Parts: sequence; structure tokens; C-alpha cells
Amino acid sequence: MKNIIIWTSALIVGTILGWLGIEWLNGLLGFIATVYTRLFQFVAVPTIALAIITTLSSLGGQKETGRIFLHTITWTLLTTFAAAAVGLVLYLLISPENLPAEVVATGQSDVPENLGELSYYDHILSVIPNNVIDPFAKGNVLSILLISAAIGLALAFIKKSENVEVLIKGILGLQEVLYTLIRALIWTLPLGIVAFAAQLSAQVSAGVAVGSLGQYVAVILGGNLIQFFVVLPLFLLARGLNPLKVLKAMSPAVLMALFTKSSAATLPVTMQSAEERQKVRPEVARFVLPICTTINMNGCAAFILVTSLYVMQNGGTILDLPTMFLWLLIAVISAIGNAGVPMGCYFLTLSLMAGVGAPIGIMGIILPIFTIIDMVETAENVWSDSCVCAIVNKSTYRVSPR
Repeated sequence: MKNIIIWTSALIVGTILGWLGIEWLNGLLGFIATVYTRLFQFVAVPTIALAIITTLSSLGGQKETGRIFLHTITWTLLTTFAAAAVGLVLYLLISPENLPAEVVATGQSDVPENLGELSYYDHILSVIPNNVIDPFAKGNVLSILLISAAIGLALAFIKKSENVEVLIKGILGLQEVLYTLIRALIWTLPLGIVAFAAQLSAQVSAGVAVGSLGQYVAVILGGNLIQFFVVLPLFLLARGLNPLKVLKAMSPAVLMALFTKSSAATLPVTMQSAEERQKVRPEVARFVLPICTTINMNGCAAFILVTSLYVMQNGGTILDLPTMFLWLLIAVISAIGNAGVPMGCYFLTLSLMAGVGAPIGIMGIILPIFTIIDMVETAENVWSDSCVCAIVNKSTYRVSPR
């Protein structure tokens, strides 16, 4: 309760400071927000790698690992399909109107250069590493996950020797050092919340997040809110978990995701909250959460589906139900494996729309309001990760969590 009061107070203070519009103060708080984002991104990459390696090295040869992985994939697919389905239902109910042709044309200039020429195959190919250093240098989450899983499984099945034991102990020691750094960052998080809230408040006051696509935004944000406050809690209730208790425990991670707009950068906070506040077993949290950060993209699936339908509709494509259901499947499959980084869903959707010849100028119109959309989506993604982790923790053990 004490931490919630502190974080809420920091949120209020930051919002007020950003709303005041003091230029030098906004500059300072923007600098602090950037520092915090960079620090959490710094610890995110080794967190993913070490968590997967240490967990698989100890559990890789056990049947329990298969159960945990199967439950993780099952619940991830269920929540992702649910998010996309909610978006589709809202799209049908609200039925966004087409934009004027001249407005679509003006948005073409705002589409990032060259990104419209990329295919989805390029995204898939970028996941397959051709050297060890490049994925870590670029923060390619899925590539890091693949490398770490391979190393962890190799350590699990390799013949045990003194050298292997020393290597595993060294990796565990590095993980302890990393978690100490993460706890220190979280201890200073209220300052970061003030800076993040001020930055957002200043952007909204300046009109950065204001747009004219009211019906489209209503579908996107409405779907995210329904998934966040209705659908995911129903999943928790179905497994005998109290949604309010889980949300209270995971609130630092959800709040961090809201401001950083990166589920990967939020991962250290998510893991710390799951283990220390939600009391999820470390072997579950350190295995499930890095995987979920990479493949459990509820908000992204809904964004890809709704935005694709909206863009294609403006391009004259007839959207009958079979076409919509096909794109629901495409959205879910595309979202899985999308890197948990800011604007990842935007660029992925842009590539898909360029591939089908849709008017991608609309993506340029959406870009100015994507800041708010990305914030809400990332918070939903991390909340979904937290829910899946809590469900897997309970489903794979008969005894109650510690």
C-alpha cells in the first residue's frame, strides 16, 4: 500500500509539472525519463538471456519444463485471440467511416522512409541470428530468446563436469548481480514516474497526441480497455485467481510499461514484481515472462487487425466476414514474435499493408496519435504477461504459491 501511494503521488506530481509547460523543467524531466528508459533497456537484454539460460539449465531435462512451456503457449494464444476478437467485434459495432482521399494523400509524407518496402519475411529473417553479438547489440528480443534457449538446453543435457558446473555457477552469480541492480532501479522508480508523467502531460498539452480519427481510436482503445479490465480478469477468475490481487502485485510493471512503451524494457520490473510481490516461483517467472515478452502481444494483435481493416477499407477492399476472420488469424500470427519494443506493431502493420498494396498514407495519419495507443497497448501486453504467468504458476503446481 505504501508503494502504491508513493507511485500515485509521483504520477500526480509529474502530470502537474508537465501541464505547467515550463520549458527548462520539461527539458530536465524529459532527460530523466530518457535516462530511466535507457537504464531499463540496458538491464532488459541480460535479464532475458540469463533468466532463460539459468532456468532451462536446471529444468531443461525435466518433464516439468514441457508442462510449463505448453501452458504458457496455450494461455498466450487464448489471450491473444481474445484481444483480436474483441477488436473485431468493436470494429463491426462502431464501423469507422472512410477518410477523405485528400487526407489520405497528405499522410503519405509522414510514413517513415523505406519501411513501407519491407516485407514480413524480412521481419522473420531478422530473428535468425548470423552471429552472437549482433542480437545483443541491437536488442533483438526474439533472437536473444532463441540463443539463450539453445544455450540453456545445451547446459541441461550436456554431460556434467567440473567445467560445466563452474560455468553454471558463474552465470547464476551474474544473475544475482543483475537482480541487485534491478532492485536499485526499482527503488528509485518514483523519480522516473514523475519524469515519465511530466513528459506525457507536456506532449498532450502541446497537441502531439491529438488526432481526428475518433472512431478508429475508439475501436483501438476501447478494445484494449475491455481486454484489460474484463477479458483478462475473467481468465484469472476461471483459474481461481483474484484479479485485483494480481493487478495490485503487478502494478509497478504495468505502470512502467505504460510510460516506457516497451514490454522488453519493462521485463526486469515484471519479473521482480512477479517473484517478490505476486510470489510466483522463480523457475516459473524466469521462464514464462521472457517468453511472454516476446510472443504474448495482446495489444499488438488487436492493433494489427483493426488498423489493417481500417486501411484496407479506405483502399476500397470489400471487408466481408471471411476476409475479416482471415485477417484475425494473420494479426495473431504476426503479433507473435513481434519484438517488445516501442512502435514495433506500427512498423509491422505498415509492412503488411505495403505488401497487400493498401493506401499506407493512412499510417502516416495514425502516426501522431500512436504515442497514446502504444502506451495503452504496452500496458495491456505486460498485464497479459502477468496474467499468463500467474495462471501457469497455479496450473503447473498442485500446491499453493509460497
